Amino acid sequence: MEPDSRPRPAWWDRVGAVIEPALLAVTLAALLAGVIAWLIGERTVAAGSWVVGTLTALVPAVVWVVAALRRRRAGVDLIAVLSLVGTLLVGEYLAGALIAVMLATGRALDAAAQRRAARDLTALLEHAPRSARRRVGDRVEVVPAEEVAVGDLLVVGPGEVVPVDGRVEGDVAVLDESVLTGEPLQVERQTGDPVRSGVVNAGSAVEVRAGATAEASTYAGIVRLARQAGAENAPVVRLADRYAAWFLPVALLLAGAAWLASGSAVRAVAVLVVATPCPLLLAAPVAIVSGLSRASRLGVVIRSGGALENLGNATTLVMDKTGTLTAGRPAVVDILAAPDRGPGDVLRLAASADQLSPHVLAEAVVAEARARGLPLALPADVVERPGRGVSAAVDGHVVEVGRPARTSTAAWARTAVNRAALDGAAIAWVSVDDEMVGAILLRDPLRRHAPRTLRRLRAAGLTRLIMLTGDRPEPAHEIGSVLGLDEVLAEQSPADKVASVRAEQQQAVTVMVGDGVNDAPALAAATVGVAMGARGASASSEAADIVLTTDRLDRLADAMEIARRSRRVAVQSAVVGMGLSLLAMAVAALGLLTPAAGALLQEGIDVAVILNALRALRAPRSGRALPADTERILRHFAAEHDELRDALAQLRDAADRLAVSRDGTALEALRQVHHFLTDRLLPHEHGEEARLYPALARPLGSAEATATMSRTHAEIDRLATRIGTHLSLAEANGEVGADQLDDLLASLYGLHALLRLHFLQEEENYFVLADDTADPGAPARSGGRPVTGGRR
Repeated sequence: MEPDSRPRPAWWDRVGAVIEPALLAVTLAALLAGVIAWLIGERTVAAGSWVVGTLTALVPAVVWVVAALRRRRAGVDLIAVLSLVGTLLVGEYLAGALIAVMLATGRALDAAAQRRAARDLTALLEHAPRSARRRVGDRVEVVPAEEVAVGDLLVVGPGEVVPVDGRVEGDVAVLDESVLTGEPLQVERQTGDPVRSGVVNAGSAVEVRAGATAEASTYAGIVRLARQAGAENAPVVRLADRYAAWFLPVALLLAGAAWLASGSAVRAVAVLVVATPCPLLLAAPVAIVSGLSRASRLGVVIRSGGALENLGNATTLVMDKTGTLTAGRPAVVDILAAPDRGPGDVLRLAASADQLSPHVLAEAVVAEARARGLPLALPADVVERPGRGVSAAVDGHVVEVGRPARTSTAAWARTAVNRAALDGAAIAWVSVDDEMVGAILLRDPLRRHAPRTLRRLRAAGLTRLIMLTGDRPEPAHEIGSVLGLDEVLAEQSPADKVASVRAEQQQAVTVMVGDGVNDAPALAAATVGVAMGARGASASSEAADIVLTTDRLDRLADAMEIARRSRRVAVQSAVVGMGLSLLAMAVAALGLLTPAAGALLQEGIDVAVILNALRALRAPRSGRALPADTERILRHFAAEHDELRDALAQLRDAADRLAVSRDGTALEALRQVHHFLTDRLLPHEHGEEARLYPALARPLGSAEATATMSRTHAEIDRLATRIGTHLSLAEANGEVGADQLDDLLASLYGLHALLRLHFLQEEENYFVLADDTADPGAPARSGGRPVTGGRR
């Protein structure tokens, strides 16, 4: 039967789950009973059994045809009805029984295939939390999930599902987020960290403060999308219907021609028997639903087969910037300290004062301090001043973080202002007892996976990549240049985004990716709207055709590969099956195939093609497997990168001091740089050359893949040696000579720029091969989109 475009109610599926196996059981029993009767010589009983089987299939087949005609869709089920009626009229009862079994088997197989393909989407529905343990004082009560109110304190036991969105209270929570993200490893959430509904508590009991109702929580939104998945027909299914539109008259003409040429109605019936591809055409939706299932395993919820099909045909990708190409949250990128303070001390004081602040920049400062393992003091007398920042007592001193009441004219402060202006970063000034001691620079960094993901998307068939953003042109074009985008449109309002998407849609199948409320209209206007749903607004998720439930842009590339593979398998199944049926029809028209043999042959064709459609469930073969040893090496050097990245600022700081003065403090800064280079940086680079690059040769295809990085290592060695030579000369003379200054400054600034670029290249090209399981959406802290505006 051709699939109906309207979503079927649940009771219909339950009835079908009973009728389909019952139909198969009755027709198969009638066929076998007739065979047994025929073998023992009871030909009349055998004929009667086969007639019963034929009539059993004829009744539902007629119902299917009438239902299709009422929808003005004449399909190939009409051929099945004609075949069954024809076998009865010409006395080919065995052929009729075989066709009946074929129809019942094909329908049961297709239903089972779709149930198997959709089991991951069904698992989402079954996993939905239905109750919660609410703590009131010393009493814990079990209540329905829909009764949980914002602010309630919930207790989630080991193995239980978090019922609503909220924040962790008390002990650290160990969570299994694989249902939402597809990531198999457990994650830890600290006190105060957000936690989403639907995740499983993989540790001991934990308390969660409800931040939303069950209906407004993350998992409820995903369930709403999952209920719609697979409800619509994809264009490839309509393509199968178009095949049926010409296949039906061809089959009837060929059967009529065979009858007229031979004068045998049996030959015409044989043609109709092998032209009964009802289960065959259902192979297309099986492949599409299989693709939906495969995508859901990776944390990609697709509303319909149509969205999957359109994604596979897309050639233009339009993206929002913030939260899509960038992390969508600020991160610390630099710390400048007064001469008598160290960057670590400045960060520790600022993070201690910021611990109780809800501001997004305060969260970034605290997260950076915790990532570095700095011991934070408990603040007292905390005062949040809108537009100014936070003031708190830390270690007996008054620490202020944010916008200062007065600016400093010190050289280091002017340097901080200049860097923030040049990099487009926000500044959080740090003062202790009314004395400014440091500045923390923050910006929204580029997602580490973004460059590699966009390369994968181009390889998948996208020919035009466009970025839309409401941000200023300067940072927007910087991102566009780094990622190699075809066009960048800045200062875009929601209406501008919709107009841009519609203009692109007039030219090609267009995909729009976004995560904010302001992206919702553009997502709805695109051929395919994709929402970054892990942290995105519910409005954008509701407007989108596809939701990435994990905060990873590279899942879009995975979804696109799945879409193209599903469509290829679906079309292949339909075309190959039709071709085999046409060949069998020609053989039957020549009288070389009896109706009974034709029925057996057609059954084999149908089963084979439907099984072929199920290949869309399998993951595509990966071009390069990453050995476990190589992955461990990658993670080792990635961790060293995180330790070394912040220390790179020493080179620029030393150069800045030399540019102002060549006194003893500048010479000491140069000594510290040399120690950093010889004791930490060069051993790291040599280790990469000796261990990492040889290990990457096989996964990347050849040693040539890392050749340019090896050349960069050689240049790093050269500049480090040059700086060491300058230091030896300066120590021999007691100061940096005037004749050394230009070359030494060039070496320091040049090495600083080279190392920043080199780190980014390695992170984006190599380290992303080993997924960052601690934070899949982890940004590359040294690059990306600036946060515009000041503190608070």
